[in-house]
Amino acid sequence: MDHAIEGFLYYLTVERNRSQNTIMAYSHDLRRFATWGAGRGLIQPSHYDQGAVADHLVYLDRERELGLRSIARARTSIRQLFRFLVREKHIESDPTERVDGPRFPNPLPTVLSAQQVEALLAAPDRSKPLGLRDAAMIELLYSTGLRVTELVTLPLRGVDAREGLVQVIGKGDKERIVPVGQTALELLKRYLVEARPHHDPKTRAPQCFVGRRGSAMTRQNFWQRIQKYKVEAGIHGKVSPHVLRHAFATHLLEHGADLRSLQAMLGHADISTTQIYTHVTQARLAALHKAYHPRGQ
Repeated sequence: MDHAIEGFLYYLTVERNRSQNTIMAYSHDLRRFATWGAGRGLIQPSHYDQGAVADHLVYLDRERELGLRSIARARTSIRQLFRFLVREKHIESDPTERVDGPRFPNPLPTVLSAQQVEALLAAPDRSKPLGLRDAAMIELLYSTGLRVTELVTLPLRGVDAREGLVQVIGKGDKERIVPVGQTALELLKRYLVEARPHHDPKTRAPQCFVGRRGSAMTRQNFWQRIQKYKVEAGIHGKVSPHVLRHAFATHLLEHGADLRSLQAMLGHADISTTQIYTHVTQARLAALHKAYHPRGQ
C-alpha cells in the first residue's frame, strides 16, 4: 500500500499539478488508511474490498470521532487512490464504487422575525415613486412567498386585483396562482396608480415592476435595494429576497397553515422540500422556550 500511495501522490504532484496543501491532505488520509489496514493484515491494494473500506469509515466515525466533513474527505482520498490504481491496471476493480459517504444535514434556512419584517417594510419612503415601488415589492414578496425571479418577471396581466391573486410562472415553466394579502394588495394597487406611470407612462414594459427608466427590474437591482433597507431598518444578519420567502413560509406554518397548502403556494414539486419549514418552526420554538421560560436555561 505504501508504494501505491507514493505513486498516487507523485501522479497528483507531477501530472495533476495539485497544491501542496492538497497533497498533504491526501497523504494524511491515505497513510492513516494504510496503517489501519496493515493492522488487519491488508497489505496490498488488492486485499481491500467494499466491506474493508466501509469498516474504515465507521472506524473514523466511532473510534477517531471525526466530523462528517473529515470523513467525507477521507472517503474522497481513498476513492481517488483506487480509481488511479484501476486506471493504471494495478488492480482490477474499485472497492469504493458502492461505498456511500456521510450525509450532511440540510441547514435550516434563515428566518426573519415578524418584527424584523415590519421594520424592513417600513424602511422605503412611500412618498416617492421608487420607494412606493420597493415597498410594494417587499410587501408582495412577504405576502406571497414568490421567488425573486417570479417577482421581477411578474407580468401586469398576471395581477388580478379584483380577486386578490397573482399568476406566476415558476420553475419548470409551471404556472401557479397565489393569493395576495389585503395589505399587499392595497399597496400594489397604489403603486400601479401612483408610481408606475412615473417610469413607464405608456405602459410599454409587460412586467409589473419597472426601474426608473421604464425597463424591467432585475434580480440584482432588487437585491441591492433590499440591502439598503436592511441597513436602514437596523437588521443584522442575512437578509435577501429568499430570506423573505422563508419568512413567509415559516410564519404561515406558525399560525396554523397546512403543509399541502404551503407547498402549492411556494410552488414546490415535492412536499419534502416544504417539510424543512416544520424543522424551522420547531427550532424557533425551542429557542423561544430557552430564552423566555423561567427554567429554559
